[in-house]
Amino acid sequence: MEQTVNQSNEENGTRPVKPAKPVVAFICTHNSCRSQIAEAMGRKLAADTFVSVSAGTQVKDKINPDAQRLMKERYGIDMEQEGQRPKLLEELPKVDIVITMGCGVQCPYLPARYREDWGLEDPTGQSDAVFTKTIEVIEEKVRDLRKRIREGEI
Repeated sequence: MEQTVNQSNEENGTRPVKPAKPVVAFICTHNSCRSQIAEAMGRKLAADTFVSVSAGTQVKDKINPDAQRLMKERYGIDMEQEGQRPKLLEELPKVDIVITMGCGVQCPYLPARYREDWGLEDPTGQSDAVFTKTIEVIEEKVRDLRKRIREGEI
């Protein structure tokens, strides 16, 4: 994403324009669990630094109920109420940063200036303890991503 920044011009009284926030896409195959959690975490913890979106190459009919329940219990985030829903890659705006969740053999491809894979196992069908650990890892990674973007590392 090209960002144009206008320089201050004291003669005509203009001020610099702040560059647009980068768009971060959290991607996994079905866009129902890990990528939805990461999108919600990004919105909660890093909205001042980047725009969070998520998608997959296939979609489920709804967000994983355990992810939905645990995010609401733990963080007070109702992902569906916040407007999140499973989406296909084609529905995303142009993105700057792609974070894949760990999609096994083949992660979906989406063009971006930066990409990384978080290598997370899908907690679907597992205990609340496994789900909670995955959520905690995603929270830590979102905080780190925010820090690296703010510091200009990404």
